[in-house]
Parts: sequence; structure tokens; C-alpha cells
Amino acid sequence: MQNLPDLEAWAIFARVATTGSFAKAAETLGMTQPTVSKAIIRLERRLGTTLLYRTSRRVSLTPTGQLVMERAKHIVREGELIEAETSAHSRAPMGLLRISAPMSFGLKYVAPLMPGFLARYPDVNLDVCFDDAVVDVVGGGFDVAIRIAAPEDSSVRSRNLCAIRRMLVASPTYLARHERITHPREIESHTCLCYASHSTSLSWRFQHASGEECSVTVDSRMRTNNAESLIPALLAGMGMALQPEFVVADALARGELVEVLPEWKIAQIYLSLVTPPRVFRPARVAALLDYLSESLPSAP
Repeated sequence: MQNLPDLEAWAIFARVATTGSFAKAAETLGMTQPTVSKAIIRLERRLGTTLLYRTSRRVSLTPTGQLVMERAKHIVREGELIEAETSAHSRAPMGLLRISAPMSFGLKYVAPLMPGFLARYPDVNLDVCFDDAVVDVVGGGFDVAIRIAAPEDSSVRSRNLCAIRRMLVASPTYLARHERITHPREIESHTCLCYASHSTSLSWRFQHASGEECSVTVDSRMRTNNAESLIPALLAGMGMALQPEFVVADALARGELVEVLPEWKIAQIYLSLVTPPRVFRPARVAALLDYLSESLPSAP
């Protein structure tokens, strides 16, 4: 008969990996430190490899420990999900929520909302990751991913909150040094700064009110995975860039940047809330989705 996985040891390992300490893990789990230590030793013997480096001052993950850490966390989260879906208390939001959000948008609009959410739901804890990379919601163990992109495919559950306008911008000093642009095809002769998070970042598509469409291949002098990091170069007159409106709104209002070709529109992207394709949704996730839905639409 095949032995069952040591799920308790995996859960303890996940907590040690998260806290970086046997003592802290024991405290949060309501166990003694020797119990935690024995569980890790039991798991390592079972696997025939070392998962944690121990010193008198700290605990760190071995290469093998790093490889299995996220999967161990996923095991724990799935266990929590099962209990949440069958518990008589499942209607009360509680437990850990892992959130992914784009860096610039997240810091400006999401971070200020978190204190209010924590105050409203005192039994919920948050783990928020600000990163412009498009995360694997399921593989990364995230409950909710806030994305600014094209509509999602059917492999995940997505709620579109609003459209995000993008615009071509440059500084007055840059525009003063060049002839006036009258058509998107003229962009190819200009210096461009590119936000490279999206696969279409080097091919910009424009549509005129008349229905005319134009696709421009951009040769970028500077590429970055964070839209806000282009602002200093834009203000310094180093080129033009295609930017989300919320990133450049303040600079436009101050006259530090100017919209180029305002009569030409760029395909819209959407502010979306993405969740794993689960049949059941824990109360804490539903609470967060409702909270963000009521708080975010007017932000951009």
C-alpha cells in the first residue's frame, strides 16, 4: 500500500519558508518549535534531500526548497479552500488573500484602498505583489490578479471594470525640435520610448474617426517593463511614447507633456480582475472583488 503524502509536514514547511524562522512558524501555527523542527526533518528524510539551511541566526531555502516552496503553499491554499467551501463559517471573509497588481497602477490606486479593506474585514490578511509581469494566477497561487490588458481568455475568470485609454505623448521641447506630425506613419522617423510589457509594444495600431487604420512598427531607443519609468525621459524631451492615460494625466494637466495625434485612437485595453477558474469562490475573494469593483472604476 502506497503511503499517503505527509500533508501536515508540507504545511509546516510552507509556513517556515514564508516566515523564515522555525520560531515564528511555530508561533503562528500554535505549535512548539521542536514539533515544527521534527516535521521538517521527517519531510526531508522522506524526500531524501535537504529543504532548509539552518544556522543559529536564520533559516533559508536550499535550491530544492526553492523549487518546491510555491507548490507547498499551493497545497496549503487548496486545503484552506476546501475547508472554506464546506465550513459553516464560509460566509464570513477570513484567511489569507494573495493579490497581484501592476506596479504603477497598484501603487497609485490599489495600495491606498488596502487599509479600508483590512478595516472592513479584520479576519482577512493580505499578501500583495506589485509587478508589471503577467503572472500565472493558478501556478503562482494568487487569488486575484489586477490586470491592464486586452480581454482575458476563457482559461481564467475575468471581470472587466472599465476601459483604459492609451495616448501618444511627447514633451513640448521634443515637439519643438521636430516637424509637426500629421499621420501615424510619420512616427517611424521619430525617437520612440516603449513600454514593453505587452507583446504588441513595438507595433502600434491607430484608427482615425474616418475609419482609416494604420499600423506602425516602432524602433525604440529605450524599452522598459514599467510605464511610469518612461516619464523622466519623456519630460527630458528624449522621444515620444504610447502611455496609459492614468500614467501621464498629471503631466498633461501641467503642460509638461502633450498628446500627439489626438484625432487618432489606439485600441483600448481594460482594467480587469482575474481569478482562478474555480467552481466555488471563498468569501474573502468575493469580498475583495466587490470591494475593488466599487472602488476602482473611477480611478483611471
